[in-house]
Amino acid sequence: MTQSKPYTQIRVGAVLLAAGEGSRMGNIPKCLIQLDGLTLLQRQLIALSEAGVDEVVVVSGHHHLAVERELAALKSLNPMRVIRNAHANEGQATSVRLGIETLGSDFDAVIMALSDQPFIDSHDIKALIATFKKRTVGEIILPMFNGQRGNPIILSGSVIKTILASGAKMVCRNFMDQHPELVHQWQTQNDHYVVDVDTPEDLKALSKNTGLIFSLPNSGSL
Repeated sequence: MTQSKPYTQIRVGAVLLAAGEGSRMGNIPKCLIQLDGLTLLQRQLIALSEAGVDEVVVVSGHHHLAVERELAALKSLNPMRVIRNAHANEGQATSVRLGIETLGSDFDAVIMALSDQPFIDSHDIKALIATFKKRTVGEIILPMFNGQRGNPIILSGSVIKTILASGAKMVCRNFMDQHPELVHQWQTQNDHYVVDVDTPEDLKALSKNTGLIFSLPNSGSL
């Protein structure tokens, strides 16, 4: 059984995925959708920064010019590195692998974050880190809301080292599938971890249910 020290300081890194094509959203970069005047990408970086994450690697790919232009204006938020995935068309796993390779293994924990989750904030990231620090079992914290897998997840540095040493095809999801005994399913009543946006219909439904206004890049509001 893994014993933790709940109140110790740990070094936390993060990989933020922003390489998607956004095909279901009409081929626009979902991370550049705006909510309350901030892009979803900016909201994620603010959340990670305010939660005390030590370093962030952002992976761009499709729409890299627009995404990297946005990131150039946000570098004051975190110690941040940007890496472009030239093979983004081969799927998200290539971005995950490139992200953890770029971040490296010099961290006690690594957060894997998506850039299309509009409601994740610093409190959610802090809660995830606190759950990791206080765990008594497992090396990976997977948020669960009403039986649904959530994001972001957080993995121990030792797991990241194992993934990096296991060959180019090994990424977080298939490692978790192969080692369920290392995954702690954290039951939470916070639906922020399971809300993302894939289609214009998703945005319209969120707007209707919350009263919030989303704006697509270079277009009107939804």
